[in-house]
Amino acid sequence: MEAVKESIKDMKLTDEDIKLLNTKKGLRNLFADKKTDVQKALRITRYENNLADLQAELVNAQDWIIQNKKKVVVLFEGRDAAGKGGAIRRISAHINPRHYRIVALPKPNEEEEHMWYFQRYINQLPKPGEIVFFDRSWYNRAVVEPVNGFCSKKEYDIFMGQVNDFERMIQESDTYLFKIYFSISKKEQATRFGDIRSSPLKRWKMSPIDEKAQELWDEYTHYKELMFEKTNTDHAPWKIIKADRKTEARIEALQYLLDGLPYKEET
Repeated sequence: MEAVKESIKDMKLTDEDIKLLNTKKGLRNLFADKKTDVQKALRITRYENNLADLQAELVNAQDWIIQNKKKVVVLFEGRDAAGKGGAIRRISAHINPRHYRIVALPKPNEEEEHMWYFQRYINQLPKPGEIVFFDRSWYNRAVVEPVNGFCSKKEYDIFMGQVNDFERMIQESDTYLFKIYFSISKKEQATRFGDIRSSPLKRWKMSPIDEKAQELWDEYTHYKELMFEKTNTDHAPWKIIKADRKTEARIEALQYLLDGLPYKEET
């Protein structure tokens, strides 16, 4: 304890910093590791407080969505291990579970393979008063499928020719559409894959597609850039978020969602 006090004394901390460290969260984060890291404790505590404030604001936004029977679709895209699922869990942690869904569709079955590509996604769109978070979406066909040989060039071209009109139809049906892309570096992806492989609780997350992601990095980049070029429209733009630091990415995604909903104007 004395060593911690000396460490803090030697640092140029503001009164606000000291006050933050003396909170329950601040003290917990300060003593979370054997080696005290004051700056890390401050950063994590600020993140937790900021996240809690935004989560509370999303509860208010959801009330507006429910009361006004609005429909909201939030797409989370990004490379493997970009942090999409973790962001969705934090964003949805405190909202009413009866009025939101998280959709992460598996590989299409034989019947679905012969349907119009968008059909199984249409079946997952929100009812009035509901938010649907897609942990990967129809944009699988824009990047993951062509990179891994899961679709033909013709199927890819048809998708790219239809997707902007499809999204326009969704929006014209009184639905708010948010398209968020988590962008990570090749080095950070490799680090996260290493963490997943070494954890007995996370190993299940590594799929055969994940195993090839580093090898196919440039191919993913090529199709990702084509996706942005052709689908970053005025009516449905992409929000690209740098996600090497997960905490900052989660805050930015949640803030973007709140900024895009006009609930404050009507409440």
